[in-house]
Amino acid sequence: MPISSSDLLDFSGRHVFVAGGSSGINLAIADAFARRGARLSIASRSAERVAGAVAQLRAHGNDAEGYSADVRDYDAIEAVLAAARQRFGAIDVLVSGAAGNFVAPALGMSSKGFRTVVDIDLVGGFNVLRAAHAHLRRPGAAVINISAPQAFNPTAYQAHVCAAKAGLDMLTRVLAMEWGADGIRVNSIVPGPIGDTEGVRRLAPGEAALDAMAASIPLGRFGKTSEIADMALVLSSPLAAFVTGAVIPVDGGSSLPGGRDLSAALAH
Repeated sequence: MPISSSDLLDFSGRHVFVAGGSSGINLAIADAFARRGARLSIASRSAERVAGAVAQLRAHGNDAEGYSADVRDYDAIEAVLAAARQRFGAIDVLVSGAAGNFVAPALGMSSKGFRTVVDIDLVGGFNVLRAAHAHLRRPGAAVINISAPQAFNPTAYQAHVCAAKAGLDMLTRVLAMEWGADGIRVNSIVPGPIGDTEGVRRLAPGEAALDAMAASIPLGRFGKTSEIADMALVLSSPLAAFVTGAVIPVDGGSSLPGGRDLSAALAH
């Protein structure tokens, strides 16, 4: 009897850990896995946000646990991952999505501001993946980094994010090579402009900037957090069993060359 796609996207009893999973895209990803039966562990800096997210995830009738930790603190992340494994067992899916951003020209950005974003996005991403390796199910685990189009599109007023996310995408590829022998797949999702997220609100404050950004997307609309979550489900499933080291834009075509870019949108 053929296996249906819904069976392949069934995560019942699987343990999914989401770093940065208390809001926005990352919470949507956690929620999608919870709807499909997974046991969820989430970690974020804000204890209040974590508590609210855990309540939302448990509403689906699944086990969920939350932890407060800063991805820049390796020891804290290591302790959280160990606690999550003790609670739910080896980690089947790891999503690393903590991120920071603000809009500023390079000459208007302090060294501290630049370093803060690099520490959260790149060093924090490394911390999560490095500390998680000992707790990943081997073989069979899927690791997903949440990147950004600034990783490969030079974008004015985003020097810090461009540098950090470019490093994260290269880390994705390197770990795919190094961890392939363990049976661990490592991929990256690159969300485009996703409506009603903090990232879009920061990059395009005001209606004029939002309209300009939407007009720059070939599909003519902002994306949905659920569409990023759908890609995470597929990449974590047997449907992507031979996919590793991939950096996949989910952006409505906004990263394609030849169109208006994010720099132009930000100028509004």
